[in-house]
Amino acid sequence: MHLAYPAVLAALLFCTGLYGVLARRNAILVLMSVELMLNAVNLNLVAFDVWLRDALHAGQALTLFTIAIAAAEIGIGLAIVLMVYRNRGTSDVDRLRDTAEGYEPAANNQSEVTA
Repeated sequence: MHLAYPAVLAALLFCTGLYGVLARRNAILVLMSVELMLNAVNLNLVAFDVWLRDALHAGQALTLFTIAIAAAEIGIGLAIVLMVYRNRGTSDVDRLRDTAEGYEPAANNQSEVTA
């Protein structure tokens, strides 16, 4: 098998994930897009490991390490998203610019000064 086939597939997966990260507003979809990008990297690692015929299989070992990191990232990321959703009622990334407690936008926090 030629190296071009998995490389092109990985590039398409990575570009799809990058589009998902840049264009989506839902935090769950952003996390799924990051996972898609990591899977594209894993595909490249395994493809180049097979192509180079590495005796130590360093690409496959690094792929297992990347899968473990991705599992931890998705676990912590989902926990954070669920906690933010419980507190704010939305998982829209654009509305979560400031996560400080008690924050209210300046337009809603009008103080009246009367003499």
